[in-house]
Amino acid sequence: MTVKLRAMGRGAPRTGGSFVHSSVASEIGQRIVRGDYPPGTILPNEAEWSQMFGVSRSVVREAIKMLTAKNLIASRTKIGSWVEPRESWNLLDRDVLAWYAASPERRAFLKTVQEFRYIIEPEAAALAAERRSDAQMEAISTACSEMGAARTLSERTQADTRFHLAILRAAGNELLMPLGALIDSALESLFVFVTREVNDIQHAQDLHEDIEKCIRLKRPEAARKAVRRLLANTDDIIATRSD
Repeated sequence: MTVKLRAMGRGAPRTGGSFVHSSVASEIGQRIVRGDYPPGTILPNEAEWSQMFGVSRSVVREAIKMLTAKNLIASRTKIGSWVEPRESWNLLDRDVLAWYAASPERRAFLKTVQEFRYIIEPEAAALAAERRSDAQMEAISTACSEMGAARTLSERTQADTRFHLAILRAAGNELLMPLGALIDSALESLFVFVTREVNDIQHAQDLHEDIEKCIRLKRPEAARKAVRRLLANTDDIIATRSD
């Protein structure tokens, strides 16, 4: 049985063989992350994948290389490929994050994202309130304003992402910037999940505007508390939503 391939989504190559092997990698990656192939499982060989997806073995080979680079699988001659332990997966990789967010463990994943945000974002906002430049403040304020003016959920989540990324940049710590991949991918899934009703959107906008104001007025402790209020609100929404 040949499986119809799906696009990887945002950032995926759109032409030629690159698109095909990326699509194969996406399909296999999603199956691994959602638990179809648990850690330690020996995966189908190149010929079996080739028949399953209706693609050449060279396409499968490139897809396997992609997944190996993301630490989802490992291979050895005469043994084949197998799924690596979950703790080895590169969860900061954009594709792995997207697959994880779409898996049956989505709610647990979102809670994990929230825990991570509590560790990082309140202090990043406090640093931004102390260190931000005028240009950085403008980026934060613009993103906040665009959130409020957004006409679609997609526009809002994109502006929301820009808002949080702008705060990370304004914090002035270079080690925070690699976390942009997490903000850009995992939080997008979180924002879509928690932003569904008009009342939720308006309340969330008010909370974001509080953060913007605290950073603009250079009030670190107030900024820290404002972020914690936003995170607590998101916790409440996750707890009451059904997938």
